[in-house]
Amino acid sequence: MEVRRARSDELGACADLYVRVLRETFTWLPPERHKRDDFLSAAKEEEIYVAVEGGRILGIAALFRPQNFLHSLYVDDRTRGVGKALLDHVAAHAEGPLSLKVQAPNVRAQAFYRREGFLCTEHGRDPGSDIAWLRLVRPG
Repeated sequence: MEVRRARSDELGACADLYVRVLRETFTWLPPERHKRDDFLSAAKEEEIYVAVEGGRILGIAALFRPQNFLHSLYVDDRTRGVGKALLDHVAAHAEGPLSLKVQAPNVRAQAFYRREGFLCTEHGRDPGSDIAWLRLVRPG
C-alpha cells in the first residue's frame, strides 16, 4: 500500500469514496445529505492524500493545513490499517499537532482516534444542527 498526495485526476474517485463511506457509516444522517460536490468544493482548499494499492484507492484523508485540521479520513476497507497509515502520513506532514471534529454518534471513529493518542478538548454543536461533535487533538 502506498500513501501519497492525490493527483488531480483522482479527485473524482476520492469524492465517490467519500460519499460511499459516509452513506454506509453515518447511519444517523439521511444518505442524501452526503454529496460529491461537498468533497470537491472543500478539496480546493485542502491537501488530499490517498492510500492506494493495485491502482485502487482504499482511503482518503484531507488536511486543511492553515489549522492542521484533519477534515476528512474515510476508508473503504477498515480492517487493514489503511486509516492508521493515512493518519500517520498526514501527521508526519503537518506542522504541529493535528486536530479534528468527530460527530458524537460516530463512536467507532472516536475509539480509533483515542487509540491513536487524540484527546477530547471541546464539545459543541454547529448552528442549525442537531448533531453534537467533539473536537479531538493529538498533542505533538
